[in-house]
Amino acid sequence: MFWLLAVFAYLLGSLSFAIVLSRLSGSPDPRMSGSGNAGATNMLRLAGRKLAILTLLGDLCKGLVPILLAQTAGLDQQQQAWIGLCAVIGHLFPLYFRFRGGKGVATAAGMLLGLYPPAALLAICSWLLTFYLTRTSSLAALIATPLTLPLLAWREPEALLPMTVLTLLIVWRHRGNLRDLFAGRERHF
Repeated sequence: MFWLLAVFAYLLGSLSFAIVLSRLSGSPDPRMSGSGNAGATNMLRLAGRKLAILTLLGDLCKGLVPILLAQTAGLDQQQQAWIGLCAVIGHLFPLYFRFRGGKGVATAAGMLLGLYPPAALLAICSWLLTFYLTRTSSLAALIATPLTLPLLAWREPEALLPMTVLTLLIVWRHRGNLRDLFAGRERHF
């Protein structure tokens, strides 16, 4: 059951709501416009609030649904976390869109919501606070994701290894943003 759910999670994660919604609405392809990222923040820039919210909800559900299915199947916490990571990897490298996806933040938040809601709450609150103070989505993601690791190490140590891999992937996907942040060129809202 673990491997079946892992494959399902990757395939579900590969469904890019930003790309699908942009095609359905006639909006620009988010991979070719704005920041070039297929995620909710770029959809807000390119297509407006409604499509950004739909993208965010779709991406959250991609991380949440596989975790809920793994829980229903009776898989342990670590297996659930690896399955959730497969959904995030699908978002980062979507099979259906030539492996050009988003940065995985919303899908990771959905994964955390199913895996350990207090960690999701910590991530969401720290993201919102950082974004409120800096108006920089990438910085908010780069702060919020690693902040969950000490809480998980303390309360859900079985999920720590997959979540550490997830954190490293998110930081790696934001490497261009890190360069821009250090150079003072990062986009703000």
